Amino acid sequence: MMVFKYIFWVLYRIWFYILVALPILIAFPILLISILRESWYPFFFKIARIWAKIILLGMGFRWDIEKEQTPEKHKSYMFIANHTSMADIMLMLVAIKNPFVFVGKKELANIPLFGFFYKRTCILVDRTSEKSRKAVFLRAQRRLQSGLSICIFPEGGVPEEHIELDDFKDGAFRLAINHHIPIVPITFADNKKRFSYTFFSGSPGRMRVKIHKFLPTDFLNVADTKSLNSEARNIILNQLMAFKK
Repeated sequence: MMVFKYIFWVLYRIWFYILVALPILIAFPILLISILRESWYPFFFKIARIWAKIILLGMGFRWDIEKEQTPEKHKSYMFIANHTSMADIMLMLVAIKNPFVFVGKKELANIPLFGFFYKRTCILVDRTSEKSRKAVFLRAQRRLQSGLSICIFPEGGVPEEHIELDDFKDGAFRLAINHHIPIVPITFADNKKRFSYTFFSGSPGRMRVKIHKFLPTDFLNVADTKSLNSEARNIILNQLMAFKK
């Protein structure tokens, strides 16, 4: 019985990468045009949302999104969520309609085909470099000034399997306070079960998402970074515990 499970998991992973690459290949000319100017990013974002839906549906995932508050059009936000799966990027794109830019690790730029567009549309960070981390603030500032939002997975990476939710880095919260944009905490309940970074794991099924009430930053300053960080983390952690009941 276990032999069949391992065969399924191998084929399931291969199918995922096919779903990631095939739409990019088909839409390559349109995608290439859409990244020629930063002002055209909202059009690229719409294509990215279609790409994300194709992958999730093709993997047999069905999303269930609960919203305590809905982002308004033409407003900027800082979207944050727990990070456990390769499918987190796709689910975030499906869950949020407001055009946003990911801040992500530079290593993903090495993925063939996907990486070509990733490094041209996202804000890449080398977490081992102080200079790179500072450059993120400048690039994010330009994107926010153009009316876009920012998305960061504040754990700074994918925690080990036994860790429910890792500590949050301060960058997302400091950036939100500096630009007076609301923090939007989002909880992904099932992504670790559906498609974690453990190779021999995963299965089709439901992906629950909860978009929590926004945390305003209008009257905060940099000294409030830690408390805002803690508040956002507690919201997501408590929701993860509630989903398990």
